[in-house]
Amino acid sequence: MHHSLPKTPQFYVTAPQPCPYLEGRVERKLFTALHPQSADKLNNALSHQGFRRSQNVVYRPSCADCSACLSARIVVQDFHPSRSQKRVIRRNEYLKREATSPWASEEQYELFQRYLASRHSDGGMADMDVYEYAAMVEETAVRSRLVEYYVETPEGRSLAAVCLTDVLSDGLSMVYSFYEPDLASNSLGTYIILDHIRIAKEAGLSYVYLGYWVQGSRKMAYKSRFSPLEVYMQGRWQLLDTKATPLASQHPLDNDPIAEQVAAIYLPDATV
Repeated sequence: MHHSLPKTPQFYVTAPQPCPYLEGRVERKLFTALHPQSADKLNNALSHQGFRRSQNVVYRPSCADCSACLSARIVVQDFHPSRSQKRVIRRNEYLKREATSPWASEEQYELFQRYLASRHSDGGMADMDVYEYAAMVEETAVRSRLVEYYVETPEGRSLAAVCLTDVLSDGLSMVYSFYEPDLASNSLGTYIILDHIRIAKEAGLSYVYLGYWVQGSRKMAYKSRFSPLEVYMQGRWQLLDTKATPLASQHPLDNDPIAEQVAAIYLPDATV
C-alpha cells in the first residue's frame, strides 16, 4: 500500500504554556510542517502572513486572549540609520562577513554557548547540546544562509557573530543570531540587523523580517528602533504605532477562533 503526505498543509495548535515575554500570560502557537517538495513556496506564503520558521516547522502566535506578539519587518528602502546606528556601523567596519551554506561547526557552537550563558542563561535554549544546535542550523528545506562575522588579526581570525538567515521572495528573514559577549560594547546585535538591511538593499529586496515585536516586552523593544517598521496585524501589514491600544489587554472575543484563523490563511497553488 502506498502512503503519501497530504497536499494541503495540516495546521495544529500547541498546548498553552507560560509566555516567555509577558509575565502572567499564557502563549499558544499555530503551526504546520514544511515538506521538501513545497517548502519554499509555503514558507514564503506563510512568512508574508506573520509566520516564522524554526527548522522544518513554521508557526505563528495564536493566544486565546492576547495579541501582543506581532511579526515585524523593516521597510528597507525607507530605512535611514539614526546617528547612534551610524556609530554602530563605524564601530564594526573592521568585521569581515561571509555568507555560507547552513552547516554547523564547533566554533559556532562554542560561541553560541558563551552567548546564551551571558545573555539568556534562563531561556529555553540554554540546555541545547551540539546535536540540537546542528539541527537548528542544518534542518532547513528552504533557501537558508549562515551569515558569519569574523575578526581578522595577524594570528588568524576568530568568529564574532552568526546569523541564520532565510532568503524570501521579498526579503531576508533573520531566524536566529548570536554574538561574542565580550564584544557587547560594539552593539553587535544592532550591527547584524543593520548589515542585513544593507545586504537586502544590495540584493533589491524590500524587507528584513525580524521575528516578533512584543508590545510591553522590554526584551523586544529594540526592534521598534528600526523605522519604518511594519507589523502583521488584523490580516495585513501596517506601520507600527507604539502608542496604540495595548494588545495584551484585548478581550478574548477580539481574537478569531482557530478554525477561522486557519480558513483565512492563503496557501500557494502548489500546496493545494
